[in-house]
Amino acid sequence: MIEERHLRALGVLYRALNDSDVSWLVTASLNLALHGLPVQVHDIDVVTDKAGAYEIERRFQAYSVQPVRWRVSQRIRSHFGVLSVEGVGVEIMGDVEMYDEVHGWQPTPGLASNAEIVALRGMSIPVRSLKAEWAAYVRLGRAERAHLVQRWLETH
Repeated sequence: MIEERHLRALGVLYRALNDSDVSWLVTASLNLALHGLPVQVHDIDVVTDKAGAYEIERRFQAYSVQPVRWRVSQRIRSHFGVLSVEGVGVEIMGDVEMYDEVHGWQPTPGLASNAEIVALRGMSIPVRSLKAEWAAYVRLGRAERAHLVQRWLETH
């Protein structure tokens, strides 16, 4: 379920980025919810490229909680930062790479090749395709979430 505060925050992001040169997509739980899947949304996850991550940070300096910096975790590395928009956490991830034991660190597929548009309240929100979302969950070893998306794709 998408709470009103998430929709307000998404609107702020959209208005600031819609006519910009920043390539960006909504991903993770908000993306799933925008596609109609029954998930709880806690924050907003935005994927972009390196330049986009730093440009979003620049445009949203007043909202910064954690500046964008190169961050490496066990399975994901990216130019990562956190904003708080309308009281909602917004995670920015630029040039995301994922790790698996077979291939090591691999970049995620390009933004344009995985983009879809979801129409919402007069906005055209760029989102990651559900097939790309499913593939990311598989690579991250998030079997339960991957299975949820797979079932949704098979029935819709």
